[in-house]
Amino acid sequence: MARCFKLILLLSLALVLSIISLPTNRKCWSQTPPVISDDLDPESLRAAIRQSSAYLRKLPPDRVVGEQPRRLTAKDVLDSLRAFENVLDHWHCAQCLAREIEARFEVMPSSADPALSDILFTGYYQPVIEGSLAPTEEYRYPLYRTPSDLIAAEQVMLEPKMTVQRVIGRAEGEQFVPYFTRREIDEVGALRGRGFEIAWVKDPVELFFLHIQGSGILSLPDGRQLNVGYAAQNGWPYRSVGRLLIDDGKVAKEEMSMQRLRRYFDDNPRERSEVFAYNESYVFFRVNPEGGALGSLEVPVTAGRSVATDARLFPKGALAFIQTQIPIIDSAGQLTGWRPVARFVLNQDTGGAIRGLQRADLYFGTGDEAAGLAGYMNRSGKMFFLLLKQHGTGNKKTGGG
Repeated sequence: MARCFKLILLLSLALVLSIISLPTNRKCWSQTPPVISDDLDPESLRAAIRQSSAYLRKLPPDRVVGEQPRRLTAKDVLDSLRAFENVLDHWHCAQCLAREIEARFEVMPSSADPALSDILFTGYYQPVIEGSLAPTEEYRYPLYRTPSDLIAAEQVMLEPKMTVQRVIGRAEGEQFVPYFTRREIDEVGALRGRGFEIAWVKDPVELFFLHIQGSGILSLPDGRQLNVGYAAQNGWPYRSVGRLLIDDGKVAKEEMSMQRLRRYFDDNPRERSEVFAYNESYVFFRVNPEGGALGSLEVPVTAGRSVATDARLFPKGALAFIQTQIPIIDSAGQLTGWRPVARFVLNQDTGGAIRGLQRADLYFGTGDEAAGLAGYMNRSGKMFFLLLKQHGTGNKKTGGG
């Protein structure tokens, strides 16, 4: 990674108070401005912005890409990114950068409702696991590509109001029925031997976590690597097995992490199948070109700079600013504390467990260190979207209502 530069942004308290407490009040405040830090380098931010821009340029300018914190089109978001790239020329002058942001952008909270403005941040990563292109006694657990009988359709509901929902299933005779569940695929063998296998892995626990992460790297016996990523899903809703173990009293809530979950599976191998089956959601994969994990926008995600949110709500590809804490882990992989962070991120991904206004997933990168950080990540925080001020707003401080 490029040399890391420390950035201190001094944002006017008037702006922060107006967007958090007084969304419709344009009154100026003259109090000491807070200090907000970005702990990463500008190069990673520029790289992430370029990926969002590449996605947005492919869309019709008037395509709606998000409804929160207000309805935004692809042009709205792309214009904001282009303007912010120019502002980054002031990266090493904190006061200059802060002045440009305040003058040119609305800094809008993720929700205008203060009760919904707290975000639960979790983490995700790209695992590296052992795999094979052929099944053996050692490599027994398959990764499947999208089955040819999986059907994605749109269902129109007329009451209580007209809505269009995407539904996934399969044809059984003349009927459209739900697709196979995790139990039917992994235990009953509904897809076994039908030619949909991409590869096989050694460890069913690693495979289960690969489904949750959505992409990964298979390390093959001959030394080659195979990048795999999300292709489709079976239509069943995601259900948290961690929550299941907490509710059943098997793991204390304050202990729950990906690391603790792995330990539970190692200690209780006979329970694995039943716990796995609780999450009926099943991911199908595809082989991706080399060059990093792809997010839902079909562009590479950037460690520390990409977040996943609810794709139904927040603007795809948009620039945001987050405040939260990330784990501190020692050389043995144990959690030793939490470090406050505040940084610019790009909204470039989504996930089955990321639903609603108060959830976001921060991408930590590839490998063991990223896995450790992502596994422990579970902290509240704030998220603000930076949007270019609309024509006619001038240099007024604009609220987020």
